[in-house]
Amino acid sequence: MMSGASPHRAANGAPSACETPSEDRFDPPLAIRAGSLALAGYLRLVARTTRFGVRLGRQPDGAAIFAMWHGQQLLSFAARMDERPVAALVSTHRDGALIGAVCARLGLTVIHGSGAEDPRQARRKRGAFAFRAMLRALAKGTSVALTADVPKRARICGPGIIRLALHSGRPIYPLVAVTSRRIDLANWDRASIPLPFGRGAIVIGEPVLVPSDATAGHCEDLRGRLEAALDDAIAAAYGAIGHRDPGAGLIQGTAGGQEAATGLSRRAFHVYR
Repeated sequence: MMSGASPHRAANGAPSACETPSEDRFDPPLAIRAGSLALAGYLRLVARTTRFGVRLGRQPDGAAIFAMWHGQQLLSFAARMDERPVAALVSTHRDGALIGAVCARLGLTVIHGSGAEDPRQARRKRGAFAFRAMLRALAKGTSVALTADVPKRARICGPGIIRLALHSGRPIYPLVAVTSRRIDLANWDRASIPLPFGRGAIVIGEPVLVPSDATAGHCEDLRGRLEAALDDAIAAAYGAIGHRDPGAGLIQGTAGGQEAATGLSRRAFHVYR
């Protein structure tokens, strides 16, 4: 997902939102399209049968950037209250084709790409392409949804989403949608797989605004503020259904050895019925 990538810059120093994109090569094969049909149908079933008795926060008036944590984004589409367009950033990892096809079936526009600190990796992952595509989408009034943390570094907000807000002028809204019936995995991000017929909560946090003249130090402060706002939003969502965030207590910055004080212990997963 978009994190530490440094976008290519135009002559004036700002990323170009007007550059004509190269052809998107992520046309899913037949097997992916069939799998996406089943997965999208399942997620719609979960959303329809989940009783979202708690909805906190307000929908933004115009196009915005929606930020989520890795592992907690599967039900985020259920937060849409109208037909305003939303684009989802999907990585170029091997599972990106399936995820992108599912997003498309759920009514989202898909932007394939992700960031990296290494410029060579950023080119391979189409970081600059994705950044420009998100800028174009926001300029046209389409909101953009993406995970704020970097893969294998759960709950640490990367700088890419702050850069996106800086150059687009759009606010960042923390977004969380959770359910009481789910499977929590004991992986790096404590991912949750939603199950049908649960009690749900949707929380849209207070926006984080990045001024166009923000300095590097100010952007770093805002990155930390967004991190805290996402943590607060997810804690509020799980608290509203009487549960605890499965990612609470993660040791930030580690990949495989994160420990969470959630009762998962060393089991591969935990099912909440």
